[in-house]
Amino acid sequence: MTAVKKPALLVTGNDLAPQALALLNDFEVSFAGKQCSEDTVVALARATDPVAIIVRYGKIGASVMDAAPSLKVISKHGSGIDVIDQQAAAARGIAVRAAVGANAAAVAEHAWALILACAKAVPHLNDRMRAGHWDKSIHKTIELNGRTLGLVGLGEIGRRAAVTGVALGMRVIAFDPYAKTVPDGVTRVDDLHDLYRQSDVVSLHCPLTDENRGMLNRDTLALFKDGAILVNTARGGLIDEAALAEALTSGKLYAAGLDSFAVEPMPVPHPFQQVPNLILSPHIGGVSDAAYVNMGVGAARNVLAALQEAAAAA
Repeated sequence: MTAVKKPALLVTGNDLAPQALALLNDFEVSFAGKQCSEDTVVALARATDPVAIIVRYGKIGASVMDAAPSLKVISKHGSGIDVIDQQAAAARGIAVRAAVGANAAAVAEHAWALILACAKAVPHLNDRMRAGHWDKSIHKTIELNGRTLGLVGLGEIGRRAAVTGVALGMRVIAFDPYAKTVPDGVTRVDDLHDLYRQSDVVSLHCPLTDENRGMLNRDTLALFKDGAILVNTARGGLIDEAALAEALTSGKLYAAGLDSFAVEPMPVPHPFQQVPNLILSPHIGGVSDAAYVNMGVGAARNVLAALQEAAAAA
């Protein structure tokens, strides 16, 4: 008796959490690898003709979709679907899903790790200590209690960041025209430029869209308080990187912490490497032990739900 061939599923990465794979037993799962190029994904899609793609790394455009005529759903291993060409997917009747909130706790924690590292100069003091210096008499950190935290975006991540700010005694303001409610202790502002002017710390928690790409540029950074801190755990495309480097080296900003970049991996050499008051991490805010499982399970469940919807509509 001939065995029934399992439908193919492609993962743009080299692994998935075991809990996620357990949900996908009815699929033949292929992995494109951690540093999978578009050509690699296209070739694998053409070879396997997947009904679903789970996106961990890289971008998914029309060329990948056209290489997989059976494709029904593209499921993001996380919440940021800007790496998927949504217009191309819609034109081909392919569902796009995100594991919303699966890594919210991890990203919010990382945002606070960067805020605190900037305010308390943790990397700098660590380097000085290792070089044999004792800077107690000459260094002062920034106390956040009583300062203003400005959040751009009040989704799952922004809301968690807000609650922590309130707990630390900060005045928390937020801009999000789509949020229906705000957490206790948070004040909504309707003018994003006003948020920049008021905030001692600005933290970005919004998706990247065509409308807000490059929203932090020379003009908008000039609105910031002198000595403010900027943290971005959202998307690198929100910031004009040359303008940010200028604001940091000129002393306009006290420090910044970045977990995302306009081009990823960040090209080397890069001007950011020469900016001492800039703390960098390689887009790992959402990569925690728990988030790895949550994102994988969320992505797998979204695949199953979308395929079920497609079958019911057929």
